[in-house]
Amino acid sequence: MNSAIRTLARTVASKAPRLASTTTVTPTIRLFSAAAASAQTSSPGLPDSVTRVGAPEAFPNEYPGQNYMFNWCLNADGVTPLKKSAFRISKPLDLKVAGLNLPATSPLKVSARGERGNVPEAGSDALDFDTFDDALQSTKDSLSMSDSLYCPEGHAPGSRTGVRIIADKGCGSRLAPDLVAYLDRAPKRDPRSQPVTCYVLSNGSEGEFSGYAIEEVEEVMEDGSRVAVSVATVVVAGSEPTLERIVAGIELSVEGLEADSKEREEKKKAEEQA
Repeated sequence: MNSAIRTLARTVASKAPRLASTTTVTPTIRLFSAAAASAQTSSPGLPDSVTRVGAPEAFPNEYPGQNYMFNWCLNADGVTPLKKSAFRISKPLDLKVAGLNLPATSPLKVSARGERGNVPEAGSDALDFDTFDDALQSTKDSLSMSDSLYCPEGHAPGSRTGVRIIADKGCGSRLAPDLVAYLDRAPKRDPRSQPVTCYVLSNGSEGEFSGYAIEEVEEVMEDGSRVAVSVATVVVAGSEPTLERIVAGIELSVEGLEADSKEREEKKKAEEQA
């Protein structure tokens, strides 16, 4: 585990953000009859503006791929689904809703040992933080522009570590079924940021990039308390990202998070005994 760890601060994104305003605005509600146009002709005294009535719309305007709470959560992860098509996929039924095929094998065992060397850790000799940050931001920007986003979620196999993969349409439609079969199914709750977030992009001829980073963050809980935890970020971009490389990034991240957690427990125990 690399010793270069950056400490950040963030708020738990367990609920959609609430917009606050210091100014109270009382809306003016105007009700029009559905027959306003005909009423105007039969009642010459009514103004012409009565006919300028827009078609009614249902609110909230949600549909498969457009969920406000999940969109807010993706915003917290740095990705904005501008095309209003982002599918949260945690079970086979979600694959069908997204128009994808079911996995051929479930659960799916993936051997990623051969790919571990191709996913360096940020802060190591093989990958500095600045290079990783530039690739991460570029990948987030490209994902925001994708026609659709496919976001498998679950626990890393054999653990209770939550994982979210955010993939563009090009590779997401191909890899999402296998990723759902690979991850252990987790209880579905309101969307929130996960300990491990993977950004996966099929970027054509723009070049290959793979890497991960472990960062210590200070989360502000709902009761106002602050808790230090570690989170991991994985970036896999290239002409055709592979399942094995994504899994390698997840495995390395989980190992790093477990090492950090153990180190914090030992430090806390030593302080209590001092």
